[in-house]
Amino acid sequence: MTGTSQTLSGPRRAVVLMSGGLDSCVTTAIARSDHQLFGLHANYGQRTEQRELEAFEAQADYFAIEGRLIVDLGYLGAIGGSSLTDSEIAIPEGDLENRNIPNTYVPFRNAHFLSVAVSWAEVIGAAKIFIGAVAEDSSGYPDCRPEYYDAMNALIDIGTRPATTIEVVAPLIRMGKSDIISKGFELGAPLDKTWSCYGHESAACGTCDSCMLRLRAFHEADMADPIPYEAKPQFAGV
Repeated sequence: MTGTSQTLSGPRRAVVLMSGGLDSCVTTAIARSDHQLFGLHANYGQRTEQRELEAFEAQADYFAIEGRLIVDLGYLGAIGGSSLTDSEIAIPEGDLENRNIPNTYVPFRNAHFLSVAVSWAEVIGAAKIFIGAVAEDSSGYPDCRPEYYDAMNALIDIGTRPATTIEVVAPLIRMGKSDIISKGFELGAPLDKTWSCYGHESAACGTCDSCMLRLRAFHEADMADPIPYEAKPQFAGV
């Protein structure tokens, strides 16, 4: 079902940004409790584009989401500037103590995702957009901070029709990764169908920042990560 085939009304509709990753999966599990969900996924030239798309489809099937929109934002890859979209820029080894913005940052990426989501929400009559942003990541990514979403909601308010009411909601924004994992288990989220690795598509590398954040969180939650890894840091021995 495509984004253009929906009608303009419906009970408590919401668009949920579904990257295929862990945070967006748990966000979807939270949102589905009292919303009819419409899943939005973006291909933007990232290294693991095909694997993330597979994860999105698997999660959307699990949650029985009929309204799905897959968009091509390949121009982000053409713009470059990130090791996620430029194969000539090496993905750095994970360093969870680093507080500088890493080269995996895709410049202003979430604004592109949210722009599509707002357009779709306005067409289908959705009042909320759910995104799995986590402030714990904000030391690396400036578009994961709470103030970013405050500003985005203000922009949406002045940039849509007067009768339109759309709010971006980030239910995990102040949660730690291990708490997110515990919440996912509590809600029955299919964490085995998620993908977080920045560079590999068969088995996760275990050494990039995203893998290490995920593995540390599973360790802290005293739970086993259900996806395969090529390597695991020492703290991940659960």
